[in-house]
Amino acid sequence: MATRTAAAIREEARSAYDAFLAECPTSQLLSRISDKWVSLIVSALGEAEDRSMRYSDLGRKIPGVSQKMLTQTLRSLERDGIVSRTVTPTVPVRVDYRLTDLGSSLGCLLSSVKRWAENHFDEVSTNRDTYDQTAATS
Repeated sequence: MATRTAAAIREEARSAYDAFLAECPTSQLLSRISDKWVSLIVSALGEAEDRSMRYSDLGRKIPGVSQKMLTQTLRSLERDGIVSRTVTPTVPVRVDYRLTDLGSSLGCLLSSVKRWAENHFDEVSTNRDTYDQTAATS
């Protein structure tokens, strides 16, 4: 009986991932990264001039996000390795957030989706109005 290395076992498990199955870890990850706040935070950090932002700057940049939601989302992104958090011991304490390499690779995708939404909203809005008018008369 041949022994398998840890790398071979991981590769076998990875090839078995199927995001269409609810219990699959990739499905859970897709759910996380498709969250509105995740998209906006990752996009904001990706577009930041010095590639890092303070908590308060993120709150100002992202309209409608509550402090609680911003904190929860940043913590989950830090846990997933998408965002890094740096604390500078000053008075008051300075906390900066930055995309990791993993986060930057996701940021490219989410920024494209954000741009698509910005560029095509008028068209989608027109289609919604047409659909709603047709549905109302049917």
